[in-house]
Amino acid sequence: MKRFGPYLLLAAASLLTTLPAWAELEGLALATAKNCMSCHNVERKVVGPSYKDVAAKYRGDKAAPARLASKVMEGGGGVWGVVKMPSNPQITDAEAKRLVAWILSQ
Repeated sequence: MKRFGPYLLLAAASLLTTLPAWAELEGLALATAKNCMSCHNVERKVVGPSYKDVAAKYRGDKAAPARLASKVMEGGGGVWGVVKMPSNPQITDAEAKRLVAWILSQ
């Protein structure tokens, strides 16, 4: 075990540096699987706002994650223009929270 110590530390350090990339891929995969990317894009407005714009608008707002998770599931409108976001009953509460955390990290 003693001779593998440095390799185990290197592997652990490598894993820690890839966790943000993994979280990014997981968020994008979930948004794609739940059809969010049909109306949104990370970088630019499509039908709805870009995720970077959403993150910038709500940066520092402690109540935003819960409010936005609810909006993801129930739909809403009036904040970004006249087009309303439809409800998404196929998205669970846990998935909505993960999606919003990913969106706000952009």
